[in-house]
Amino acid sequence: MNADPKYTYPEPIKIENRQWPDRIITKPPVWASVDLRDGNQALPEPMTPKQKLEYFNMLLGIGFKEIEVSFPSASEDDFNFVRDLIEKNLVPDDVRISVLTQARRHLIDRTIESIRGVKSAIAHCYVATSDLHGRFVFGDTRKEVLKMAVEGTRMVRDAIARENLEKVVTYEFSPEEFTDSDLNFVIDLCCAVKEEWGDATPDTFILNLPATVERRPPNQYADMIELFCRKFPYIKDTRVSLHAHNDQGCAVAATEMALLAGATRVEGTIFGHGERTGNLDISVLALNMESRGIDTGLNFKNLPEIVRIVERNSGIEVHPRHPYAGALAFTAFSGSHQDAIRKGLEKRGEISKFFHQGWKVPYLHLDPADVGRQYERLIRINSQSGKGGVVFILEKEFGIYPPKSMHPEIGQVIQHYIDSHGGEMDSKLLCKIFYDSFVNRPGVYRMENYQRASVGERSGVNFTWYVNGEPHELTGQGNGPLSAVVHSLKNSGLMPFFKLEDFSERSLGTDADARAMAFVGLRTSPESSQLVYGAGEHANIDRAAIAALVCALNRAVELGVHPRP
Repeated sequence: MNADPKYTYPEPIKIENRQWPDRIITKPPVWASVDLRDGNQALPEPMTPKQKLEYFNMLLGIGFKEIEVSFPSASEDDFNFVRDLIEKNLVPDDVRISVLTQARRHLIDRTIESIRGVKSAIAHCYVATSDLHGRFVFGDTRKEVLKMAVEGTRMVRDAIARENLEKVVTYEFSPEEFTDSDLNFVIDLCCAVKEEWGDATPDTFILNLPATVERRPPNQYADMIELFCRKFPYIKDTRVSLHAHNDQGCAVAATEMALLAGATRVEGTIFGHGERTGNLDISVLALNMESRGIDTGLNFKNLPEIVRIVERNSGIEVHPRHPYAGALAFTAFSGSHQDAIRKGLEKRGEISKFFHQGWKVPYLHLDPADVGRQYERLIRINSQSGKGGVVFILEKEFGIYPPKSMHPEIGQVIQHYIDSHGGEMDSKLLCKIFYDSFVNRPGVYRMENYQRASVGERSGVNFTWYVNGEPHELTGQGNGPLSAVVHSLKNSGLMPFFKLEDFSERSLGTDADARAMAFVGLRTSPESSQLVYGAGEHANIDRAAIAALVCALNRAVELGVHPRP
């Protein structure tokens, strides 16, 4: 019986005085999209040529200058797609398309045939270099694997020469399963490949060192890249490229660390489509860099449209918790989070001055507007929400700005509704509940026949005051209409104790039809510190204030903090 453990920790890379942990990324890598090849071949239903063209144009719009477009020897559709791009002049002059092939003569010849007449391209050949693949999948020794890589390189070079493409085609070679291979063997093999290819520069010779299956932790990928760059004698003539898969969910971290270790090119896909758990998600890596002040050269300012194109053509929905593209990426349900976001947005200028940077907001490491999102959708209301999130919605979506001391009362009303009904509350329902609870609310008190009259420098009012449906004609005077109504009610003998403690008002809208909203806070007993709030809305600001007073009195009775008449 085999006594070996089922799993073992990957053997650490022996590297002295490693440098990459102390470095920082200051400029972007060369970005290479493999959506149309690696991403496409892993879709449940591969894209049609029409879909691939829409996707290709999307990638151009994002700003990719290197795009792997197909495996031309795999199918007529793939071959013809490459021909269409070239013959219809659909590739901009500053963009290089890439085509992938295995190291077999008939596949190489077909692949290079597909790029006949291209202005600029990359011929990408790969050979599996791990003992797991070489010995147990293909039955080859390391010597035979090295020979295959060299012969494949020679065949690619010869095919390029036959098509007179030497001046426009770059060679890319991938030792597949690099991270599962013996590093010294890979270095020897890559040296042989470079020597077979001949003179080169980083623009014409690419070594792509992939984490084809993620078995090592991210820091070990970086160690392997740093050690490779130290030991490979032709490093100055070579562009070192990365291609990380996401089997253990670490592709972004592994790629960031490997860039610190010396790589200067990155292959990946938008939203990580690829075999198994997918490839590196380039959108995450690039936007991570953007949030750290690095201009990546990629444009995700219309990310919602990119999401629609990718979902439509791939048939795979973007996860709602995707770091940037997900529907919930910039959403806070927790009340404390919501309150912090609201306060952070309100104090952006002060925060920017303190931290010496334009954007720093609690819980939002990147401005949602940078990826085409809106602040109005940041906060959603459910059982975990608090007063901060509720008020944020009222302010940002409806222009309703309640006084701060009213916020807890609004939060309690909304929380009670959610606790009773469950689920999530959208902004329209939230606004309706606010109006039903606080604005012009009916009750035991009602005012009709309001008239205003000036009494010297003071305001006078006449109105009918209903208590449980019974009318009373009242008059009063004060410094203003609201003051006059308060004095008349207090002098009427009809009302229990109340004292107006808080009053504010604000316009709703800016055009000629704008209405006003007023907020009134009442103390309902001399001993109580609690205020009961009401709100009123009217075309006339004085009438809005009086309506708020009536609403507050009715709410006080309903809440049981005011005697019922």
